[in-house]
Amino acid sequence: MIGDDKVLIWTAAEVGAGAVPAEHLPHLREILTWAWRYLVSAHPDLGRNGPVCPYTQPSLHKGLFHLAALTAVDGEVDVHAAIQSLRLWYERLAAGLPPEHRELLTILLVLPQLDHHDAAPLDDLQREAKDGFVADGLMIGQFHPVCDQPGLWNDEFKALRAPVPLLAVRKLVVFDLPFLMDSTAHAESYFRRFAPDIPPRIRDQLVKRLVSARKSLQTA
Repeated sequence: MIGDDKVLIWTAAEVGAGAVPAEHLPHLREILTWAWRYLVSAHPDLGRNGPVCPYTQPSLHKGLFHLAALTAVDGEVDVHAAIQSLRLWYERLAAGLPPEHRELLTILLVLPQLDHHDAAPLDDLQREAKDGFVADGLMIGQFHPVCDQPGLWNDEFKALRAPVPLLAVRKLVVFDLPFLMDSTAHAESYFRRFAPDIPPRIRDQLVKRLVSARKSLQTA
């Protein structure tokens, strides 16, 4: 385990072995099981071939998949401070890895304290944190039992549903452009990093989104 007075972090192996305080273990194990059963598997409604998350299985196999929980101080937790601390811990862990393994480093901050029937508080946390994370070359995404965000390949498939609210942090990669079109600042951060190496598939997605946005403006 690593961490501080804001957030605690364990490897998937530690969670699997039960080397986690009793108050955190059930939720962390539930999410680890979900990752092994859902994220690493194909789904008929996904809209493309391959697993739901192509990074999870190699991350698990290389020991780079981590789970985190909030640290309670005098019975109080500060989610915003924990998210910022998580970003610093991610950077420390990444600094000790070979460059080719850094994109597999993943941390899931499991947040059972949040409302399981209303995704809005988690969405707000993710939205507030995203600017800083993307500027630092990181992705932060939200998963929630009732998340209604549509999938990239099938609008009807709710890919970001998990049994417990959580925030997922990993390295920003070249295939992340579709997740960054919600903000000019996010897109600019992406292009500064990846413009020379954008694959044709991502360029095609970008053109389709721009054309779609233009048509929407014309018909508004």
